[in-house]
Amino acid sequence: MIMNVKVYSTNFCPYCKMAKEFFKENNIPFEDINVQENQEAAKQMIEKTGQSGVPVIEIDGEMIIGFNVEQIKTLLEIE
Repeated sequence: MIMNVKVYSTNFCPYCKMAKEFFKENNIPFEDINVQENQEAAKQMIEKTGQSGVPVIEIDGEMIIGFNVEQIKTLLEIE
């Protein structure tokens, strides 16, 4: 089951780093979208969620605000 995972992040966000480490540790490929350096991506993230804070994690179109481990595990169907 291949999931499309995107992490909207900034350079200095500790929760962004934790989210990316979580995906790496669980061998889940993800796209890291740096909204600090990419204003167009930042605009898209805000349009999708109404949020300007990071991380925002998108899993197959489902948006997760913040590093919510339980919600991530549920969507990815992992323990």
